[in-house]
Amino acid sequence: MPSYETFVMGVLAILGLVSMVAAILAILERDLVKAVIFSAIQSTAYAFMYYLLMAPDIALVYIPVAIGLYPAVVLFLIKKTERYEGD
Repeated sequence: MPSYETFVMGVLAILGLVSMVAAILAILERDLVKAVIFSAIQSTAYAFMYYLLMAPDIALVYIPVAIGLYPAVVLFLIKKTERYEGD
């Protein structure tokens, strides 16, 4: 039976993979709103990783800033410009 540390390392590996895929999708996406959503998914994965690495103080600061405040500001700015990235 796997130990707790093995389980945590497996979850960290999966979250790292999810964050990497979300970052690549955010870079390649031409719809800026979808890119912000992918960035928020990446930030959520990082917040869970910080929590699993026993840094709950960093996770508690990272959640409202990277998942709430940053996407809200960027979505507000996208609303003032065009939604789709031009050629």
